[in-house]
Amino acid sequence: MQILPLDIPGAFHVLPEPFTDARGSFSRLTCRQSFARHGIGTDWVQTNASFTRERGTVRGLHYQTGAAAEDKLVCCLEGAVFDVLVDLRRHSPTFGQWRAVELSAERRDSVFLPAGLAHGFQALRDGTLLHYSHSQAFAPDRQGGLHHADPDLSIPWPLPVRNLSERDAQLPNLASLAECPT
Repeated sequence: MQILPLDIPGAFHVLPEPFTDARGSFSRLTCRQSFARHGIGTDWVQTNASFTRERGTVRGLHYQTGAAAEDKLVCCLEGAVFDVLVDLRRHSPTFGQWRAVELSAERRDSVFLPAGLAHGFQALRDGTLLHYSHSQAFAPDRQGGLHHADPDLSIPWPLPVRNLSERDAQLPNLASLAECPT
């Protein structure tokens, strides 16, 4: 597998290197040894699946705070997404900056986000399925988020935004965040 650093410290784009034969293909999605070579020592305590029916749907930008702040590994199993990470670590040189990676089922690629980053995505195809690995269990009382249309972030979502949850539509902008993840 290739583990390519993104320009937000601690974040990586993970590209599998499939073994292919007449039956199909096989590839590693995680590997403790490979991850450790890049300073990733995460133990996954919870995995989740996110299915999105319609292209254009935006979910996020979400994070957890305090002791519930989590590393995440997000892999696209069906469809494709415009996957966004925002650095919310106040002492980071990239605080308040965002990056995006297009993940697709064809590549089965992933993005690794260290604790302290917000995460969201826009489905680029109908019927998109993401697999999440988390270093912490979900803590409803420690969840936070940023508004997808924060003018200070100016994220250029590739499709018209649709199907926001009521919660996501009411998330604050970065400038008014009361608590950052770490």
